[in-house]
Amino acid sequence: MDISKILSNEFSIDKKYVDNVINLLDDGNTVPFISRYRKEMTGSLDDIVLREFELRLQYLRNLEEKKQNVIRLIDEQGKLTDKLKVMILDCKTLVEIEDIYRPFKPKKRTRAIIAEEKGLKPLSEIILSGDENIDIFLESENYINLELGVKNGQDALNGAKDIIAEIISDNYDFRKFIREYIFENGILQTQGESEERTQYEIYYEYSEKLKTIPSHRILAINRGEKENVLKVKVNFEEDVIVDKIYSKMKNENKESSKIIFESIEDSLKRLIIPSVIREIRKELSEVAEDGAIIIFKENLKALLMQPPIKGKFVMAVDPGFRTGCKVCILDDMGKYLTSTAIYPNEPFKKVDESKKILKELIYDYNVNLISLGNGTASRETEEIIGEVIQEVKDEKNIDLSYVIVSEAGASVYSASELASKEYPNLDVTVRGAISIGRRLQDPLVELVKIDPKSIGVGQYQHDINSKKLEESLRTVIEDCVNSVGVDLNIATPAILSYISGINSSIAENIVKYREENGKFKNRNELLKVKRLGNKVYEQCVGFLRISDGDNGLDNTSVHPESYDATKKFLEILNLDIDELKYRGKIDNLDERLKNFNKKDILSELGIGEITLDDIIKELKKPARDPREDLPIPIFKKGVLSIEDLKEGMILTGTVRNISDFGAFVDIGVHQDGLVHKSQMSHKFVKHPLDVVKLNDVVDVKVIDIDIERNRISLTMKI
Repeated sequence: MDISKILSNEFSIDKKYVDNVINLLDDGNTVPFISRYRKEMTGSLDDIVLREFELRLQYLRNLEEKKQNVIRLIDEQGKLTDKLKVMILDCKTLVEIEDIYRPFKPKKRTRAIIAEEKGLKPLSEIILSGDENIDIFLESENYINLELGVKNGQDALNGAKDIIAEIISDNYDFRKFIREYIFENGILQTQGESEERTQYEIYYEYSEKLKTIPSHRILAINRGEKENVLKVKVNFEEDVIVDKIYSKMKNENKESSKIIFESIEDSLKRLIIPSVIREIRKELSEVAEDGAIIIFKENLKALLMQPPIKGKFVMAVDPGFRTGCKVCILDDMGKYLTSTAIYPNEPFKKVDESKKILKELIYDYNVNLISLGNGTASRETEEIIGEVIQEVKDEKNIDLSYVIVSEAGASVYSASELASKEYPNLDVTVRGAISIGRRLQDPLVELVKIDPKSIGVGQYQHDINSKKLEESLRTVIEDCVNSVGVDLNIATPAILSYISGINSSIAENIVKYREENGKFKNRNELLKVKRLGNKVYEQCVGFLRISDGDNGLDNTSVHPESYDATKKFLEILNLDIDELKYRGKIDNLDERLKNFNKKDILSELGIGEITLDDIIKELKKPARDPREDLPIPIFKKGVLSIEDLKEGMILTGTVRNISDFGAFVDIGVHQDGLVHKSQMSHKFVKHPLDVVKLNDVVDVKVIDIDIERNRISLTMKI
């Protein structure tokens, strides 16, 4: 199997680039490094394609290894033929290989094996041969053996049928036909096992074609079945399958054919159908899991890549009822300044006192923005904050806004070992409030501290393979962190551990070195960090920034391997490299470039055009943050409730979550509204992710309000 050729065809990539990527991955290079610093070798493949490429490469290698193992195992049995070997080598999936290997696979003591031990295999062969001159019933009496437990001719025939049933079950062509037929024609049917109202009510009497059922329904049905609320079965025309197999196996001997027919029915009922249905449902579940993981990944990426809100002193409020609202103040760099608690809600209702405390904090610390968690008591606390904003404007003409921030995972972080190290002297509730504030100031830096499964950006996470989900989400965080880069002198171990080539222990060593030796002055100092060798240095260094170091290039994404070429390039243009250190950027690059032939420059520098273009971008705007181009959160000043809504009202909202069937939009009434995918565009929408992503700011119109069930239906077709 030519894996390189297969990948080239599947990804529509030139074979030389495919070979280069394979070699780069095999040499231990990370996807972020390859994507950013080996563009000439890959044809500028981005991290998303490279991740898919890496997974597919692993699958194909596993497939090839499986083929060779199966060929070896069959050959060791002395049963390998040229035809069988070709069939195995032509397999495109692991399932196909398993089907071919099934007859040769060591089995437990099945009914067929027991029948063979009783000496009944020759009888089964006679039945299958269909010799018209043989009376099967008389022949069966020749196999009576009381010592082996064959009491009469019928016992012998029953044993022969068991052998034939297993032969049918092990037949590659039959299993392939049955699997394809059931998938194409099967109906998944669910029945409620409970009389109580549950979240699975819509599936109490439900059916849909296997091949068209959406992924989110598969996962929901699986969960309902696991919780013993739903009974699930697959219906199909079994007679079609029986007739198809019988037409291939019947022979001239009528009695033999009758026995074969009975064997087919037994094989289907006892051996094939349960197995094939399990395989189909497993495959559907895996596809559904992959779809759910894609949504998780897209949502997580959008959440992590929210633009940071810089240069603002933030008041963070973690709302609550009986325990009060925890309030903390963070400076414009996210440093914790002070905290307190207020009790404006039930059962205390200390509204005036709470407003007084909030206003004093706003005045004393020059608060620019309020970050309010969206958990328990958020709506009630939001009303108080709305009043405070109006009062500080009336009293001191301070223009203040607030943002509703998801507090998913804040409690997980606040009780973590990491939070204990960061704030050893603070209560866990205060740490939670700090997290709520900081995830507004710099979402990426704060959210990488939390298990991504706890951030609340997908559905059915408990129905998905935990390891598979965890690995997929980690790659998203890695790609986000590396695309932004981190400041080496302020980065925490949590975010450093996601940098290309760096693991958690090396991240800890970097921070320890910084604590013992002071700030890093240049990137080369990294080589003094314990366990950070040349390979790790190569992989990580381009993503680590030093803003006030010895070398201006250390504050760019230019890799040290290109420093000499960069300096030579600036010398050719008669520009001073020190401008980077003292001015933060190189001016007049475009103007100077007009006087030079780019091809001549490339020839002199000995680098590729893509690399030079990247260097030029960095010199003009060093350490550019890709998050700057994305929409910032909506700053709010007033409060609406669901009772204030009217059908036809047009509002601006923020996409808070995305599922297979639609998007949930925060329109400022505490309860997110649903835009079903049918309401997203006048054109057909296959999936919501084709239209929106997490944190998109969208205009919506209210089309239905159900106050009793607290549901809001919205449309984007305005």
